[in-house]
Amino acid sequence: MRGIPMLCMALLATLTAGAQQHFTRADTLRGSITPQRAWWDVISYDLHVAVNPSDSTFSGFNTITYKVLKTDSTMQIDLQVPMVIDSVVQDKKSLEFTRDGNAWFVKMKAPQVKNKSKKITVFYSGKPRRAVNAPWDGGVVWAKDSLNRPWIATACQGLGASIWWPNKDHLSDEPENMTINVTVPAELTDVSNGRLKNKTENGDGTTTYTWYVSSPINNYNVAVNIGHYTEIKDTYSGEGGKLDLDYWVLDYNKDKAKEHFQVVKPMMKCYEYWFGKYPFYKDSYKLVEAPYLGMEHQSAVAYGNKYMMGYNGQDLSGSGWGLKWDFLIIHESGHEWFGNNISSRDEADMWIHESFTNYAETLFTECQYGAKAAKEYVTGIRKKIQNDVPIIAPYGVNAEGSGDRYYKGANMIHNIRQIMNNDEAFRQMLRGMNKTFYHKTVTAQEIERYMSMAAGMDLSKVFDQYLRHTSIPTLEYRINGQQLQYRWVTDVKDFNMPVKVKLSETGFKMIYPGTSWRTANISLRDVKDFEVDNNFYINVRRVQ
Repeated sequence: MRGIPMLCMALLATLTAGAQQHFTRADTLRGSITPQRAWWDVISYDLHVAVNPSDSTFSGFNTITYKVLKTDSTMQIDLQVPMVIDSVVQDKKSLEFTRDGNAWFVKMKAPQVKNKSKKITVFYSGKPRRAVNAPWDGGVVWAKDSLNRPWIATACQGLGASIWWPNKDHLSDEPENMTINVTVPAELTDVSNGRLKNKTENGDGTTTYTWYVSSPINNYNVAVNIGHYTEIKDTYSGEGGKLDLDYWVLDYNKDKAKEHFQVVKPMMKCYEYWFGKYPFYKDSYKLVEAPYLGMEHQSAVAYGNKYMMGYNGQDLSGSGWGLKWDFLIIHESGHEWFGNNISSRDEADMWIHESFTNYAETLFTECQYGAKAAKEYVTGIRKKIQNDVPIIAPYGVNAEGSGDRYYKGANMIHNIRQIMNNDEAFRQMLRGMNKTFYHKTVTAQEIERYMSMAAGMDLSKVFDQYLRHTSIPTLEYRINGQQLQYRWVTDVKDFNMPVKVKLSETGFKMIYPGTSWRTANISLRDVKDFEVDNNFYINVRRVQ
């Protein structure tokens, strides 16, 4: 996220400006599959990093195991200013490299034979970018806890994991597994992704924590959390068997966390019902207290909502229901299915992460408080929608579209649920997505095609209108006697989304407008009782 919807407001000016921005060579190097990236596929990372709070430096090395897809001799590695690559080694030989901004180009000596796997080790050091306002303007957070002790964490979605470690920094290429070795002063604890495999006291006043991630992971999810942590252990019996629940919190918050984090089990029950099995049973589920609001770090969800209900104590929907649960836990954990299990291949398609996860909030509200509460929540968040720029941004330049990917995207999904008019089919669609695209990176087109197939209807025009245009559909209508005339006014040619309206005393009925006028009979005692189901996020305009 930066997966917290409130950022939409904070970044509105930036996002709007982005619609007119001119992209640079650096944007292309960061956001595209360059020739120097295209020829190799990451198999695994073995990251070693020493974190020194006394001078705010990171140093270490990353051994990259990769598969050669085609013969080439130049490899792009990403590491952002002001970090530097000190040396690169393959087969015990030093390799030459050059720098172009945040991209480094390594000249290979050994033959790169197609379909063979190779290793390369990149040594690096420096003072990584300090976060300005994590998680939105991210980097490394160098904070102090309430006892004035060091508290350090990373948050780099959008900006990129290469702000603090060298890698192939593109969403399309995830390692199949990863080892994360973090060395810290002995009095501190590091919590990273996956499972803790080893704790080594080095005898020099430092300790190394070794974490292993057995599942594919996108780079921005790789996290370092360093502080005076204590662990709370629990388990959940779910669709995949026993799931380990581990809560790493500052030592003085242990009792508070035990009580507050009880929401995790009903959340897991709800999400597994709607989305299917939690995707990372092998790596466990963790909440890790963080010195910023939160992030969806895979199997190590960063939590910084200060044990409050709502979003930092606020109800983003204005309905009252958003203060019944802790927003950060519910939202960020939803990303384990949408964002971490199913991951977009390009930053432009971040709606795949955020729209579904935002709608997860509505589904959790429904699980806990019923359908009426859920409707009030999802319709309540509409007031946050800006309709400023398209949700889908230009591809290949690491660009994000409108912050509407949260609230508007969620309401688009709610529309599709109404169109399907079958909650069980809708549920099976969400579960099927998480099974079909399990641990995969996807494009918008793949998700759109799958949803159309599962819904049994072509939803392409719905996606085009809500994701690729700024305005929403307008249903125009007029009533002549007992006859309703209606049509869509939209950007998308031949737009044909069904919508529910009240034509009789028996309730709402689906009609099928096009962009030309169509008619239906009304049997209401009073035609003034005609209405459009406000579950649909559309404009409605009566004309003469």
